[in-house]
Amino acid sequence: MRIRKGFVLRKICGEWVIEGEGLEQIDFNKLVILNTSAAYLWEQVEEKEFSVEQLADLLIKRYGIARELAVRDAASLCEQWVKVGLVE
Repeated sequence: MRIRKGFVLRKICGEWVIEGEGLEQIDFNKLVILNTSAAYLWEQVEEKEFSVEQLADLLIKRYGIARELAVRDAASLCEQWVKVGLVE
């Protein structure tokens, strides 16, 4: 997977928000709010290829959670990102 070109992570009024910018995302008219963990993952994989397993590894490293939970959370996040069109 890879984050689609034209999406930017910003902190607005204390919230992490993904917004579309530029011609690549001219038809994207949503703001996607991320929690702190999702924003951390976004920053770590921005402009890189990544997998669910790599996101899980990042969660384990940062938060010390069980692998099963990390994989489940990473898979859920990826599903959400795919559903709204943030990744390809």
